[in-house]
Amino acid sequence: VQLVESGGGLVQPGGSLRLSCAASGFTFSRYAMGWYRQAPGKQRELVAQITSGGSTYYADSVKGRFTVSRDNAKNTVYLQMNSLKPEDTAVYSCKAIYLSSSYWGQGTQVTVSS
Repeated sequence: VQLVESGGGLVQPGGSLRLSCAASGFTFSRYAMGWYRQAPGKQRELVAQITSGGSTYYADSVKGRFTVSRDNAKNTVYLQMNSLKPEDTAVYSCKAIYLSSSYWGQGTQVTVSS
């Protein structure tokens, strides 16, 4: 089982990034997929989630700015992040969830700074 995030980097406030999480080794379409982030000195938090059926959830702090989507043909989940703020700076990780099974990716750093 592998979850590999990509797309992180340094971006100026107001900018955009698209994160990708490529999955392998399990039946991706069955799993809900979540994007989490952890900033230095803070607890990890759920940012966005998409179910196997395509229903989405967003944390209040990112509603209207972030969009989660999935492509089951490519076994990939995306997080489009617009209007980025310095407080969005964190390590972003994806998580696959199905019943009692869950898998984590290694994370990708997002830094929002001028």
